[in-house]
Amino acid sequence: MANPYRVVCHTVSDMKKIALGIEYDGSAYNGWQSQKHGYGVQQAVEKAISTVADQEISVICAGRTDTGVHALGQVIHFETTAERSERSWVLGANANLPKDVSVHWAKPVDEHFHARFSALNRRYQYIILNQFSRPAILSRRVTWQGKPLDIERMSKAAASLIGEHDFSSYRAVACQAKSPIRTVHQLSVKQKGRFICIDICANAFLHHMVRNIAGVLMAIGMGEQEIDWAEQVLAHKDRKLGGVTAAPDGLYFMNVAYPEEFAIPEKSGTGLII
Repeated sequence: MANPYRVVCHTVSDMKKIALGIEYDGSAYNGWQSQKHGYGVQQAVEKAISTVADQEISVICAGRTDTGVHALGQVIHFETTAERSERSWVLGANANLPKDVSVHWAKPVDEHFHARFSALNRRYQYIILNQFSRPAILSRRVTWQGKPLDIERMSKAAASLIGEHDFSSYRAVACQAKSPIRTVHQLSVKQKGRFICIDICANAFLHHMVRNIAGVLMAIGMGEQEIDWAEQVLAHKDRKLGGVTAAPDGLYFMNVAYPEEFAIPEKSGTGLII
């Protein structure tokens, strides 16, 4: 049977750029990036899109996520000579993707658009299940904390991290970013029943930055550290003097904001618990 996605001709002059919005459960993957000794979400996505385009496709994402981290609003772009409708990119990709990865939208974009470098800010949510007993169904989709957390203490501590700072104390030792300076636009802690959500938006993030912030805020919420400890850790500018890196299970890459001229949807995916 002939390939329904087959391209008739491939010429450089026909090259176009396509952006996709992707949701994935990162539980079974070694992060976003393709790897030699593991399987990244990127590999699954490139394989699926290449099948639809009937040519080898390489994709660039807005933000690389770690092992076990999920995404509701990841944005990628790729270049191709294939002629496909937006509907065909979505349905074709999803027909070739594993069930824990899904494309929600596709659109042609300007040649100047770049999924990573055109981004204005990125938003993550860290979901904590705060109850005495550990979860079963949600075990890899939330972070469980059995000790009571004080939301008011966590919120006060979080406020000290808003703004432009040197986040050296909140990044992984192996972080390869050239500068530790990042601007946190918004950082809040809210609760709904047994669920606690740390919601953070910044211009960009360092390796493990959100998980390290979550680790510090949880220690403060449990009363193990004083409220001003978050600010003290920040001032140290030394990861060795920081807190414990929180588990990846409850971390979600929510969405990316771009200049209006690109008309990129800010929300996609199925939404979160809280």
